[in-house]
Formats: sequence, structure tokens, C-alpha cells
Amino acid sequence: MVRYVYDFREGRREMADLLGGKGANLAEMTRLGLPVPPGFTVTTDACRAFLATGVEPPDMAVEVSRHLSAIEAGAGRRLGQRDDPLLLSVRSGARFSMPGMMETVLNVGLNDDSVLGLAKASGSERFAWDSYRRLVQMFGATVMGVDPALFEEAMALLKEAREAPDDLHLDATDLARLVETYKRLIRDEAGEEFPQSPAEQLRRAILAVFQSWNGERARLYRRREHIPDDLGTGVTVQRMVYGNLGATATSKGGGSGVAFTRDPATGRPGLYGDYLPDAQGEDVVAGIRNTVPLAELERRDPASYTQLLGYMRTLETHYRDLCDIEFTIERGRLWMLQTRVGKRTAEAAFTIAAQLADEGLITTDEALARVDGDGLARLMFPAFDTSAAGAALAHGLPASPGAAVGAAVFDSAAAVRRAAAGEKVVLVRQETTPDDLPGMIAAQAVLTSRGGKTSHAAVVARGMGKVCVCGAEELTVEDRRFTTRGGVVVEEGTVISVDGSAGAVYPGAVPLADSAVMRLLEGGGERSAGVVDAVARALEHADSVRRLEVRANADTPEDARRARRFGAQGIGLCRTEHMFLGERRKLVEEMILAADDGARERALAALLPLQRADFTSILEAMDGLPVTIRLLDPPLHEFLPDRTELAVRVAAAAEPDPHDVELLDAVNRMHEENPMLGLRGVRLGLVIPGLVAMQVRAVAEAVVARVRAGGAPRAEIMVPLVGAVEELRIERAEVERVLAEVSEESGVPVRCPVGTMIELPRAALTAGRIAEEAEFFSFGTNDLTQTTWGFSRDDVEAAFFSEYLDKGVFSASPFETLDRDGVGRLVRIAVDEGRAARPGLKIGVCGEHGGDPESVHFFHTAGLDYVSCSPFRVPVARLEAGRAALAGTEGSDSR
Repeated sequence: MVRYVYDFREGRREMADLLGGKGANLAEMTRLGLPVPPGFTVTTDACRAFLATGVEPPDMAVEVSRHLSAIEAGAGRRLGQRDDPLLLSVRSGARFSMPGMMETVLNVGLNDDSVLGLAKASGSERFAWDSYRRLVQMFGATVMGVDPALFEEAMALLKEAREAPDDLHLDATDLARLVETYKRLIRDEAGEEFPQSPAEQLRRAILAVFQSWNGERARLYRRREHIPDDLGTGVTVQRMVYGNLGATATSKGGGSGVAFTRDPATGRPGLYGDYLPDAQGEDVVAGIRNTVPLAELERRDPASYTQLLGYMRTLETHYRDLCDIEFTIERGRLWMLQTRVGKRTAEAAFTIAAQLADEGLITTDEALARVDGDGLARLMFPAFDTSAAGAALAHGLPASPGAAVGAAVFDSAAAVRRAAAGEKVVLVRQETTPDDLPGMIAAQAVLTSRGGKTSHAAVVARGMGKVCVCGAEELTVEDRRFTTRGGVVVEEGTVISVDGSAGAVYPGAVPLADSAVMRLLEGGGERSAGVVDAVARALEHADSVRRLEVRANADTPEDARRARRFGAQGIGLCRTEHMFLGERRKLVEEMILAADDGARERALAALLPLQRADFTSILEAMDGLPVTIRLLDPPLHEFLPDRTELAVRVAAAAEPDPHDVELLDAVNRMHEENPMLGLRGVRLGLVIPGLVAMQVRAVAEAVVARVRAGGAPRAEIMVPLVGAVEELRIERAEVERVLAEVSEESGVPVRCPVGTMIELPRAALTAGRIAEEAEFFSFGTNDLTQTTWGFSRDDVEAAFFSEYLDKGVFSASPFETLDRDGVGRLVRIAVDEGRAARPGLKIGVCGEHGGDPESVHFFHTAGLDYVSCSPFRVPVARLEAGRAALAGTEGSDSR
């Protein structure tokens, strides 16, 4: 029989797939002997069964009732008991953390009778009615579907009538009236009464948490964080403890807080977190009241503070990682409500990994596994040049570092709308809620006037790597504007700059400067302590363990030199068509328009020295390292003027320019309905006399020039878009003929390996035959993806990719992350068959996927020898190639 409910004492950390992250970690803290309020977890199996059938699984209610009885027996009270009620929290807890994206219901068990018993037992009528108010509000919105804004509006009207600055200034009578107002709202909006039965409250709350797994914001968050949709959520049911219970003559007051064992923004060791006296836990993360630093707890309650520090050390040592902890102090007694591996910024990830390795808690392999290429890329982004920034508009808490510029917008819908139109925006709110997630994703940065470093805005932004400044109290945020303390008004649409590292907001677009990490990689920066040293150490270790070489896609000497500084081990793709642009386009026009062989030869002869100089400079920049030069690939009409513009110019002219007429005739003659599949690649070399010979001669003569200059050139010649071995055999013969000619003419032996790009499904499927003629393969995964899927990238990405992502057809664009099932299978076939025909065949990839972290891991397992990517992504690929070599080493999955 399937079991659906586990007591906290029965679980452990390794059961996160079944119990969800929250349930598993509560069980782990219970096993460690930490003070955890008793409770149980309804499993993800139960959630999946409910979502599949629409009804709760058989016997789940019986198991819940049995475990509830155990909690009641331990507490000596029953759920909803009239004179002293046991109350419960019902919280979501998926395998991976989804902060605020699913539902929570607190104070389950209160009703019109038990609220009076709670008031008597607690000695505080206000506390009792505030607890009941919270239950009715949460239950009404979460379980009964009432618009949350209606409850907020009722609260705002009451505070206005009482001239109360916040809910703390409402008394018990006010809150009792508010409960009645809330219940009327539920009756009017939901068409039923708020349930008075504690058992019904518990049952419906559990099912509502299940249903929230498929809520819009939860689905959106999972897509953003690449969390599978089929996991389901666990539900933790736990005895309530209260930080807002107040003090008595014999006990201290309390509060709630969030603590991290290290700073999740910078990685610095030491005390970090927020505390809110006389509050429940959701008050802290909601950001509706500004918190005090956790250090303030030492002054208020030294005993609880010392105890908390001890528990933090226990958890970090046990988990061997940054821990995120939620706690409540109820009348002087500390309770641990949650722990998890903490979300962190890229800076903190690198810094903490290095620290933990130095402290002996983890190995250097584990330290490398706990950072990633996406984080490294963020650290390479520019930072603000604050010397040119001028005076700040306001300062807040640096919740998530980085530099972002955008137009200020004041609601999520505006952020999404304007970002979709191509505008960069900054989302400005008093505080964010889970419903703001679409706007947070669309925005370049998030700015709030309330909340601390552990508020919803801060936690979610850090997890997404989004720039964030929280708690900028100097700002008054209104409907479509904010006003600074100095009286400056910033209207919606005004460009502002947000510095998440310094916690500052500036008017206008502040100039950018290279980050410290980028300066290090460029070779001109100091290897200073902290994140810069941590990045250097991670890259050094990655280089020492990786099997994959990392090359760069570079077409100019400048790009080649930068790639080499970034650690590239050669050039995997040098695109010769980029050398035919600008002023040289005229020479290509002459070649295309040539009326006879002589005219074509003259045009090619004019191009030869230019190509030779290009190759000579690139080979010099990469001296001693391989440089793979791709022969001309795109259709020739791309070097001619636009067909429509030419036609209009010729038609509009009283006496058309004869050259324009000739060009238009050539463009019409060469026009193709689908040029991606037309006369391009190897086909050009086979039908345009002299083109391949000119390019190969330029390469060969550049090799000779470098040898004579004392260099060690390693040029490789790559034939693009081969679909049949016969194409390659013909073109290779031409290449070798020219290489032999140059060798004989110069007296310098010129040896250039000849290989091909695998970018057509037929090439992958016949790789064994093609390998008979190819000395190396390089996968052109951009075209291979297009031809495998039947997509024209330029057309489909804007047309329907967003819908495909929304509907789950893709979890990520196949042009960004390799499609392992389709394109990846072709890659594996080509690798296996190519090496079977030619053992030791060198194989790489030169598409954009060569710099994508997830794709690099696939290429490692597929047995490729190297990846090649843009120069900027070389450090990312180096890091990920090292991480791929450590497959199975535990990382820091803080999702």
C-alpha cells in the first residue's frame, strides 16, 4: 500500500523527492535534535495523485487524521479546542525551493468559538483576533479564491479610519470587526461561508496547496528555474508557534527572523539576516514592515541569540554549505521552522565555495561543482563607473549585486509589456509579492522602498541573478512615480540606474566599466582577495581536471588575442565571409558579376592578398595553437545590395545606373526562396571556379609567412555544409592541390589538416563514410538544429517560440541549449561512426552551444575533444568543462 504521510521523526534529508525540500529538511533538523515544532508531511506522491485524478488519494485522510492525533496527544490539546486550541500551519514544500510561488495557510483550527479560547489561554485578545484575521484572509484568498486585493482594501480602509500607520496599531476590537468584514467578503465573493470546522479547514488547506503547484506564478517560476513540472509538492502540517504572542510577567516577548550562515549576496562570513520583533514569519519575508538586523536580537534576547548561533554552526557543518534558516521566538523560546541550502548570488557562490574548501568542509572538486558558468558570466558583466555617477537618488540595502539601467515602471504588467517591446525597465514597488514574478523576470532590476535582505524581492532576485536594492526608505512609492527625501519626483518611464552592489539608485544611465573579474581575465587586473581570487582558483582547478579543450570562434586578430587572454586553446571557427565585408564588398561584387573567367580571376587575385594578410595576423595571434579556417559558407547574394532596395532604385530613376541594373540582374538570378538550403557552403566551392583555390592559397601563403617569421602556425581548413562524402572528396582534392603548389613555390612544407562541419542530418547519419575523407569533424549545431527540427531560426524564434516554451514543448530554446534527444542523438551517431571509420578522429563543436553550460556537459559525455565559442564565453566553457569532468560530485543545488 502506498504511504502518503510521514511524521518529521520518520524522514531525513535524502527523502526530498518524496517529502519535498521543506519536509525533508524539517525531518533532518528533528534528527539533529534541534527544536522543531512537531508535525508531519503529506508526500509529493499524494500531490501527483490528486493532480492526476482531481480527488484526494484513498486513505490519505485516514493517515492525516492518525498523524494529527499524535500531535494532539503530544500537545495535550485538540485541533480547534474551544478553551485552548491546537493550531496548525499548512505550507507547501517542493523538491526545489520556490519562495512564495505556492500557498500557505496559517492558524488552521481557529473559528468563532476557539478564538475566544485562544484569547484566554494566551492572555491577549488582540493576538487571538489578529491570528483569526490572518487565517480568514489566507484561507479566503488561497482556498476559496477571493481576490486578495479585497482583503487588503478592507484593511487599508480600517487603518485609515483609525488613523493607524500599520496593523500593529489596531486593537482587538478593530481586528474582531475586520474578521467579520472578511467573512462577509468571502460570503459575497465565494458564495459560501468561511468554514467553522477545523477538520474541514485542514483538509481544504492541504488540497489547496496541492492545487497551487499548477498556479500561474508557480509554473512561470519553474520555467525560469528549469524545475520539472511533474515533481509535485509536499505539504508540511506543523504545530503553530508565535513570535507575536507578546511577553508575560514571567517570560520574554518574541519575534520571527530569517538567518543565513553567511552573506548570500557577497559570501562574507559572519552573522547575516533579518529580525522582526512581535511578528510572525510571513511578516519578515513579505517586506511589509522593515526589519532590524539580526545582531539586534543579541541586545533584545541574548540567550536566544546565542542558541541561534549554535544551531547555525550545527547546520552549516552538517550540510557543508550555506544554510537559509527561518526561526520564531515564542515568549523567549527559540523554534527552528525551516532550513535549506540557501540561494545566493554568483559572487557569493564563488566566494563561499572557496571558503568552505579552505575550511576543510568540502574538497576542491566539490568547490568547483558548486559554482557554474552562468554565475561566472554574470561576474564578467560590467559594473557602474561610480566616479561618473553623480549624486544618488536614494540608498537601500544591497540585496543582489550588479549594475542595471532601465525605465522605472511601477507594476508587473507594465514591466512585462514594455520589456516585450524591447525596452529595458526597472520594476519599482513598495514591496514585491509572488504575483510580481512576471515583472521581476522581465525587468533588469528590482527596487523596493520596504523590506530587508531576506524579503521576497531580495530572495527571488538573488535566485535569478537579478540586480536588486531593497528597503530604500528614502523613497515614497506612489501609483506611477516615486519621490525622494529631497523632493525629486521620478515619473514612470524615467531612466534610472540601480547598483545592487552598493545599494544605490542614480538618475539617468550611469556609465559602465569592466568588472574586477573581467579585468583579471583580460590580464590587467589584480588578483585581489574575495571573489576575484575565488574565480581564479575555480578556473585553475577546472583547467586541471577537464578533458575538453576550449577554443574560440574568432574572425579578427583582436578577437583572437582576447580569446587567448581568456584561456582559449585555439580557434575552432574562423569565418572567412566576415573578411569580405566593408570596402572589400566591391571586390566580391566584381567576382559575382564577372562576365568571363578572366574577370573572375582578376577579382579573386585582388582578394588574395587581403585574405592572406587576415590569416597571417590571426595565425600570429594564435601562434602555436590550432586555427580552424572555414571556407566561404553563406550564399553569394548576401554580399550584394538588398533586392527590394535595388528594384526601387532602378524603377524610380529616370536613367538607371547601368551598374545598378547589372547588380539587380545578378540579384534576381541568384535569388533563392530558402537560401539557408540553397547555393552555399561546399556547393559554392564546387560551382564557382577559383573560389576555393584563392582562399586555400591565402591560408597556405599565410602559413609560409609565419614560418619564415619564426612562428609555429597550425592552420586547419574546414569545408562547410557537406552532405555527401563525394562533395568533400572533390573539394579536398582541390585543397591539397593548392597546398602542394604553395609548398613547391615557397620551399616551405605546408601541411593543413582538412576536415568538415557536420551540420546536416545526412552528414551525421553518413559520418562513417565522410570520415574516410575528413581529418576532423566540427559540429555546426546552429544549422544542425535548424535542419533537424525543420526550423528557420530567423522566422520561428519571434513567431512561436514563446508559446512553445509556455506550453512545455521546449524547456529551453534548442538554439540556446542543445536538444539532446534529437540533435544530440545525431551528434552521438556521428561521433561513434566517424571514429569507427577513422580512429583518433578529432571532433569538436563550433556552434553557439559550445559556450552553453548545459550543452558543454553533453559534449563531454558524447566524447568530443573540444568546444568552441565566442571569446567572451571561453572562461564559462573552461569552467563548465571542468565541472563536466566531475560528474557525480555534489554541488549546491539551491533551487
